Amino acid sequence: MKKIEAIIKPFKLEEVKDALHEIGIEGMTVTEVKGFGRQKGHTEIYRGSEYTVDFLPKIKIEIVITDAKASEAIVAIVKAAKTGKIGDGKIFVSSVSEAIRIRTEEKGDAAV
Repeated sequence: MKKIEAIIKPFKLEEVKDALHEIGIEGMTVTEVKGFGRQKGHTEIYRGSEYTVDFLPKIKIEIVITDAKASEAIVAIVKAAKTGKIGDGKIFVSSVSEAIRIRTEEKGDAAV
C-alpha cells in the first residue's frame, strides 16, 4: 500500500477530489495547512502598514491506496491540480506497512 500526500492550492480541491473520484478513489483526509517554498509569500497592507505574509494557505490531501492504484492517482492529482504557475504544490509518496479498518477489523488492502 502507498500513502500519497498532496499539498495543493485551496481552489483546486474540488477538481482534485473529482479527478480521484473518477478513478474510483473515494476516501481521503483533507487538512488546511500553511506553508512556503519558492513562492515566498507576498506583502499586504493593513491599516496603512505593509507587512509580509510568509506562510500561504494550502490544502493537504492524504490518501492510502493499493500499490496498483498509486501511479493512476498521482497522474490524476497532477492533472487536476496543475496551473503551471509557481506554488502548485508537491506530492509525496510513502509505503504503508499496515492498514486496519476499526469497524470490521479488516487488514491490508481490504481495509483500504
